[in-house]
Amino acid sequence: MTNGKVNNILIPNVSKISSDKKVNLDNKLGKGVQDSEFSKLLQDQVQQTGQKHGIQLSTHAAKRLQERNLSMDSDEFFKLKGAMDKLKTKGGQDSLIITDKAAYIVDVPKNKIVTAIDKNSILDNVFTKIDSTVIV
Repeated sequence: MTNGKVNNILIPNVSKISSDKKVNLDNKLGKGVQDSEFSKLLQDQVQQTGQKHGIQLSTHAAKRLQERNLSMDSDEFFKLKGAMDKLKTKGGQDSLIITDKAAYIVDVPKNKIVTAIDKNSILDNVFTKIDSTVIV
């Protein structure tokens, strides 16, 4: 800057963009894409991911988990997954998996949790029609 004048070489020419210009993102996302469709796609993806990892939850088991205030955190999930993988290699069919939180009856070939029993109720139950047990 010399003599109160701005050097045009160092400062680029910047002009204001009119504020009436609006961008329509609908065309970028595809016609008719709605939040509900996105939610459905996301939910489908989550379900597929769970199935890829190999554990499904029966309606009965989901109901028991809720009734007995049992939570399925990642630690519990990976314990069950590891136990089911071991059972598969040993030929387990209908098995009992006992963790420090709960006991689960699982259908090994279908990778499905059939029911869940909280830790405090394990001693009060009789487990029938199982061919193997894993304690993790």
